[in-house]
Amino acid sequence: MQKGKDICKALKEVRQQIADANGISYLPKECHYEGECAGTCPACEAEIRYLEAQLRERKRNGWGMKVAGLAAGLLWGLIHFPLGKVSFLSVEQVLIEYIIAFTVMGLAGLVYGPFQKALKNTLIIVLVSVPTVAIFSLWVASAIYKMKGPVLSAFRCIFYLPVVTGSVAVTVVWKWMFHNYYGLFNYVGTHTGVLEKNINWLGDARFALPCIILILFTTSVGQPIVLSVSALGNVDDSLVEAASVDGATNLQLFWKIKWPQIMPTTLYILVITTINSFQCFALIQLLTSGGPNHSTDTVMYYIYYTAFKLYRYGYGNAMGVILAIIIALLSALQFQLAKEK
Repeated sequence: MQKGKDICKALKEVRQQIADANGISYLPKECHYEGECAGTCPACEAEIRYLEAQLRERKRNGWGMKVAGLAAGLLWGLIHFPLGKVSFLSVEQVLIEYIIAFTVMGLAGLVYGPFQKALKNTLIIVLVSVPTVAIFSLWVASAIYKMKGPVLSAFRCIFYLPVVTGSVAVTVVWKWMFHNYYGLFNYVGTHTGVLEKNINWLGDARFALPCIILILFTTSVGQPIVLSVSALGNVDDSLVEAASVDGATNLQLFWKIKWPQIMPTTLYILVITTINSFQCFALIQLLTSGGPNHSTDTVMYYIYYTAFKLYRYGYGNAMGVILAIIIALLSALQFQLAKEK
């Protein structure tokens, strides 16, 4: 009898140790025969089956965690290794070329006019397009968000269509509209008397950058309008009605009641529009290639031109790092200003 109790007790201790080592919740059951079964009664056998099932489940989960960990490690490597390589090359090669510039060419070798011009053009695009996109989207959304049924859906479709249309197709259409001889703008302008003669819209430094900003505006405004319509639809109507009864104007209703409630959506629109404006590349590549005389160069296009046309990978990497830092700082500033609001 004592031997059976000892065996049963020992088996329970072993099962408890196995459960603890594998992180399994284990509650021993009372033996049907007061420990005299030597681990063979239904209660003890049920404990064994439960423990075996938990161990099998644990093994399957363990393999799942290993596979997921391996995938996460590969993804982390694919993302961070290029970033680290870019940072290393940008520092290493730029420092070497700076030393050469100091010793051979002097201080004049450090003045890179095209990059400064590209950065200036990019900042102009951001400063013009971001506020206009945000303001226009809020204005349009305020005008249409109360519409019902197919009318609202039609407006959403019209404004969102340039977003889902391929950038190459949109650019080709705009290139035809801005054409020197048979473009739509020159045709309408000359036939209505607004223009005395055809204008080389994309070949004249006075008009090229404004044309790029116009195209970027039309392709960027669709998503903010849809988001603003959805955000305004979730504004608390009771607050709006109460303020209307108190005599608030439409401007006061929007500024004091509606806009604070849609601030998270507005912040998202500002951040995304800022990033998209800094990353303007396809329009430049397909329409002007940075010309005329670098008047439409952007940082993204000049990075591409420097790295893949001039084969100066170090400078391309360095400009990419600078662009990433600028975008991060501006995004952090926007978050901070929105938090203060």
